[in-house]
Amino acid sequence: MNSFVILCLDDDHEVVERLSRDLAPFAKLFDIVGADSIKEANETLHFIEQNGQRAAMVICDNELGTDQGVDFLIRLDQSPATEQARTILLNNRPQLDTIMQAVNEGRLNYCLTKPWNKDELYRVLVKELTTYILKHPEEDWLKYSQVLDHRRILKAHIDRQMSSFRSGFIQNTNSLDDESLATQVADALHEFFDGNDESRACRTYSAGHLLTTEGEPNSFLWLITLGEVALYKKDNDGCKHEVVRVGPGHLVGGMSFVTGEPSFSTGITLSKTDVIKLDRQLFTKVMNSRNELLPLFTNLLLRNFNRRLQGSIKTELRLQQTLKSLDEAYHQLVEKEKMAILGQLVAGVAHELNNPVSAILRGSETLKDTVSKLTESQLSHDNKTRGNHILQQAMQSRPLSTSETRQRAKQLEGLLGDRQLARKAVQMGIDDHDHLTSWLLPQKNQLKQVMTEWDNYYQMGNFLRSINVCAHRIADLVKSLKSYARQDDETLHTVDVHEGLEDTLVIFENRLKRHHVTKEYADLPAITCQPIALQQVWTNLIANALDAIEESGEPGEIHITTRFTPESNQQKIDIVFEDNGKGIPEDEQQKIFALNYTTKREGDFGLGIGLSVCQQLINQHHGQIRVESEPGQFTRMIVTLPVK
Repeated sequence: MNSFVILCLDDDHEVVERLSRDLAPFAKLFDIVGADSIKEANETLHFIEQNGQRAAMVICDNELGTDQGVDFLIRLDQSPATEQARTILLNNRPQLDTIMQAVNEGRLNYCLTKPWNKDELYRVLVKELTTYILKHPEEDWLKYSQVLDHRRILKAHIDRQMSSFRSGFIQNTNSLDDESLATQVADALHEFFDGNDESRACRTYSAGHLLTTEGEPNSFLWLITLGEVALYKKDNDGCKHEVVRVGPGHLVGGMSFVTGEPSFSTGITLSKTDVIKLDRQLFTKVMNSRNELLPLFTNLLLRNFNRRLQGSIKTELRLQQTLKSLDEAYHQLVEKEKMAILGQLVAGVAHELNNPVSAILRGSETLKDTVSKLTESQLSHDNKTRGNHILQQAMQSRPLSTSETRQRAKQLEGLLGDRQLARKAVQMGIDDHDHLTSWLLPQKNQLKQVMTEWDNYYQMGNFLRSINVCAHRIADLVKSLKSYARQDDETLHTVDVHEGLEDTLVIFENRLKRHHVTKEYADLPAITCQPIALQQVWTNLIANALDAIEESGEPGEIHITTRFTPESNQQKIDIVFEDNGKGIPEDEQQKIFALNYTTKREGDFGLGIGLSVCQQLINQHHGQIRVESEPGQFTRMIVTLPVK
């Protein structure tokens, strides 16, 4: 029995059998089960849940006798065993109203028209099952790589390993003081060489032993475990001066060992000194054999560099160059942060674009057939006029839900004597009393033929409406993404803040749709600013709010408020972002704007510069950003900007 199941639901037993045959390549890793009714499917899902399995994919026919396929897919989120399942809807012909219903409910990943192409089905299954598996980090991803998309799985596996290392790098050492960290490294190295020190890495030197020579190449790294070493530096006249003395836990030769540059100073033992001496080959051997030692050793090395820099006599001489280098590095980090967020946004927008594009393509293909049917219509002049009315009405109205259509059709069935005719009349919006008495009942004998012709007008209007909606959706997404992605403009513009906020919300829509977003916009004056810089601020603040509320796994709330606060000497506006996430402890609230400080949970590659960037950008606009938070209750980020 496998952990995951692929459920095939169709009231045609032959279709279920064909699906089972076409899905054979996945059978080693996924249990393939079939059902020919909603009842049997629900029983199967109940059995799956009792066995501790989960449904990875549900392939469902839309018809099922009474068009319940979409309703079944929408209800999948009600069960833990199916709430993350990927879904494919099968149709005998494209039915855009049911497809759009599933799209609007966020419960349709792909749509196939019968009879399907086996190769297309295989490609869709590989893509969707890969997406599903990668949402389950507890699984051994690599075992799925032979059947699913091995490139995506391998990349995700590597990213996860890097995430684990990064988490260990931060968490394993930040609580250790220098002495404890050095002791751990020394103990681990002694344990490694115990009884197997062929290279004599563990050595004892007497006083006056030369370790490094200033200006000469160095291929070794010394970890002092006992004793003392002095480091000397020559001045411009060639006179040697003692720079610093180091003892147990310190590294000698670290900089030249790492960079390959000549030694910065001369190191000489002052007393009997025990060291662990490593060359590059031995260092690589140790680190490959003891993976847990790498983050510890790296942190020890970085701490030694930090201490050496603090005491270096060249700090003052190189200060200006260092500040310049830091400034360049900072701007690179800012750009990396923006590109990292942009990458996440592009993925979400691409997902959002897929459904409207697919709907437009399928709708345009169907329109070809529908147009030819309308041109060949045998309807009377009056009925053609009525058909045009149905077309226009379909272009303006929204599709009814399946349950509402069924309920209204049931009321109309007794008058028309035919369930299908009643259902079509409800869908076309001609089931009210006036249309019933003037359109339907007077031509009841030929109503079936007339309704068939009218259905072509209805489908035409419905397809045109859906294409128009999808096209506007695509235009909004592209506009917002282009606004964020274009190069920063350092010139000042007079803009409406709300436009930038709305553009930012659009590109986050893929993540926001499962949460409740409320907006309270005041009547604001236009402000003079750098719009792209501010949009980067809004992006970071909304992304942080989403991260905070998504940690709980439950739908959250984000509240965006704008206020106009005129003062005697300067007019200002406030933009407030509030979420009901985990909140920020009081002792951390003053740290969140520090460079490299991050509260991202394990597995997230936060650079720790998002809020630091926000603060800098707001300061450049002569504004301020502050935080108000209550742990477990809310976090409120308040940006105040001058109008000019």
